[in-house]
Amino acid sequence: MIEKAYRHGEQLGLPVWCCDQAGPFQTIPDLGPSWQPVGEPVCQPHEYIRNGTAKLLTLFHPASGQLRAKGVVSCPNRVLHPWLKQELAAILADLPTPRQDLEPARIRSQWLEWYEGLSVAPVLPANLPPLRMLLIWDNLAGHKTPDLVQWCFEQGIGLLYTPLGGSWLNMAESIQGIIEYRALNGQHPATAQEIIDDLEAAVQGWNKHPTPFVWGGKRAARRERARQRQQALAGSGACIRRVRRHIPITEKLKRNGGEQAK
Repeated sequence: MIEKAYRHGEQLGLPVWCCDQAGPFQTIPDLGPSWQPVGEPVCQPHEYIRNGTAKLLTLFHPASGQLRAKGVVSCPNRVLHPWLKQELAAILADLPTPRQDLEPARIRSQWLEWYEGLSVAPVLPANLPPLRMLLIWDNLAGHKTPDLVQWCFEQGIGLLYTPLGGSWLNMAESIQGIIEYRALNGQHPATAQEIIDDLEAAVQGWNKHPTPFVWGGKRAARRERARQRQQALAGSGACIRRVRRHIPITEKLKRNGGEQAK
């Protein structure tokens, strides 16, 4: 369903956003490239003071590359949920007004389409609004609190959770790595606030020239072509790269006969 959302969500008129929390980032020296004379590598301090950590709350729109983020020193539910509701409400305000003439049965079918086949499907409210966007995030307990989930459903936000050990399905993981590299590579922040300032500055720089993300892209197409060139072998999951040459029965008989004559 997550792959379907990445590939077809925007085409169906459903903006697909990803949510994640990056960090914690420590106040330690971060190795990075530097211009040093040959034989004189840069020296890094071997001691540092523990002045707290920082985290980055992120909302990422892969189709446009737009990133909404906020640096915090911690992200319990009382910090994450208000920020998330505020940002999601701002995103919904910029979307077109949903149609009001849809029948309730059709609206419910649009919601159920994204939860088909799940072993544990969410409990949808009786009166559902039109589905307006999809949110992909990790399978954490704080993301499943009833008040937050019901608020999302009431706003027309469909929730898709990555499975356990499947955080790589969340594209926010990729953008967080880019922001962390731009903000902290080669730096030695002394306080958590310095980390927050650097991260938020990197987010502002990214949003000036955002890069859209595509699910799979050319690499996925190459892998698919490679799988199509393989030939499966019976009895196991083994396969071969090239198609086996078919030997006619007459040629097999000639070979066998020649070997027996020898």
